Amino acid sequence: MTIEEMRQRKRELGYTNQMIAERSGIPLSTVQKVFAGATSSPRRETIEALGRALEKDKSAVYGDPVTSDRMVNETSEAYNVNAEDGNSSEAENRLYTLEDYLRLPDDQRVELIDGVFYDMAAPTTIHQGVAGFLHKKFLDFVMENKGPCFPFISPVDVQLDCDDKTVVQPDILVVCDRTKYKNGRVFGAPDLVVEVLSPSTRRKDMQLKMYKYAGAGVREYWMVDPEKKLVVQYDLEHLEIPAIYNFQSVIPVLIWDGACTIDLREMDETIGFLWEL
Repeated sequence: MTIEEMRQRKRELGYTNQMIAERSGIPLSTVQKVFAGATSSPRRETIEALGRALEKDKSAVYGDPVTSDRMVNETSEAYNVNAEDGNSSEAENRLYTLEDYLRLPDDQRVELIDGVFYDMAAPTTIHQGVAGFLHKKFLDFVMENKGPCFPFISPVDVQLDCDDKTVVQPDILVVCDRTKYKNGRVFGAPDLVVEVLSPSTRRKDMQLKMYKYAGAGVREYWMVDPEKKLVVQYDLEHLEIPAIYNFQSVIPVLIWDGACTIDLREMDETIGFLWEL
């Protein structure tokens, strides 16, 4: 199995680098280096072990009680694109930059937060249904009312802290200051950010990214929990206690002073079939 075939197999199975390291017995730093293309000639034993780890077996097809849960999860482990064999502890302490981020393969989805890389698993249909519905509603409002604001849906790179140590990809973002568009990315804090939670991203979205957004100057932050059918809305601009809405509620968009409202009942009626499936 060639490295490119292994990359394709990795995408098909939904494996993270951490999972492949555990299945193959190869150090995480080596796995990261191979899949990031940081080495031109991996050892034969390494390639063979990685190939065995990516073979389809019963647990991958029928679902292992541990592995199947992790297949759709985003790992919280940092991975190192230039780590050398035998130097994993040194590599793990390295802080990565935008330059490292831009060197990653196009099919490697990650976020860079305070110099640490985080793998991002492919979104589910429910995740995309929720994000797509909300993005359309924001876009409809902007098109009807004009003005400088514009909504984007992931993947869009955001240099949140205006430095080279953090590049995030919010599920939805609204930017009202057009001077923040630079080099195909958003440079600085969006006005509104929406993250759709999943079991694997819950901790990062509710803790790490929430504090990052607040500190960077994001004015409004929504966390949508499809499993519990709840939306938590943070008014970060005025430091208000967060409001919690269920999927039978109507939410005012705070950055537009409530002139735009989102009827979650309509969303539930429109994409509710995804939960049934």
